[in-house]
Amino acid sequence: MCRNIKTLANFQPPATEDEIRASALQFVRKLSGATRPSRANEVVFQRAVDEVTAAAHRLIHSLQTTAAPRDRDQERRKAHERAIKRFGSPPERASLPPS
Repeated sequence: MCRNIKTLANFQPPATEDEIRASALQFVRKLSGATRPSRANEVVFQRAVDEVTAAAHRLIHSLQTTAAPRDRDQERRKAHERAIKRFGSPPERASLPPS
């Protein structure tokens, strides 16, 4: 449920609005315990996503650091290596017989 909640600060290029909103959506889903809100809760759910997105945007764009910006590709490779170490190599994909 929280796949998109990632570190978004100090990247080059900076986090996009879509990345920030995706993280906010996952956060609200986690807090509410609902992947999709009921019709009765849809308005408050979307308002919460909007508010968390705004707060996250302010935070990410206000942080100051002297550290060098992170590289997205390098961080992705590190995460992949951690996953392989934790879960093992992915299984070989079986080739499908010709149609």
